[in-house]
Amino acid sequence: MSETTLDQVLSQRREARQDIVNVDEPAVKLVIFALGDQYFAFHGERIREILAQADVFFVPGSPASLEGVINVRGDIESVIRPHEMLHLPESTASRTSSILLGHGGGMSSGIRVDRMVDVVDLPQSSIQPPPATLPEHMRALVLGVLKFQEQPVAVLDLDKMFSDYARGLG
Repeated sequence: MSETTLDQVLSQRREARQDIVNVDEPAVKLVIFALGDQYFAFHGERIREILAQADVFFVPGSPASLEGVINVRGDIESVIRPHEMLHLPESTASRTSSILLGHGGGMSSGIRVDRMVDVVDLPQSSIQPPPATLPEHMRALVLGVLKFQEQPVAVLDLDKMFSDYARGLG
């Protein structure tokens, strides 16, 4: 290769690199969990803590969606089951279940999930708008959908869930 040809190739590569723009895409932290065989997620800033084990104390006269209350370092927190709001079959607490301590919609509570899947940082663009085929009862609660480990994941609006629950819709 002649020196002029080499200079031309190097010059072309420099020019090509100038066209590349490095853009940092905004990321979103998601707490992904399973209810039955379906995957859901909450935005990470809405979840304070994930409890693997906690003694839940039944509260007489409470609705079926309220599992009970727990003591978290001296603070009493309710524990709700989101299955009814999402029209999913009720599951029994098992060794793989966890409690997500969440806040939003003017309330703070534990949320019983069947299984924790992962806590991940994903590009904001990986969350797509909810499909038009989403069941009516889910439309107000789902902010978007994404694929994670080849599974569809519905990103839920915790503010809306908690405000609906507080108004007696849960």
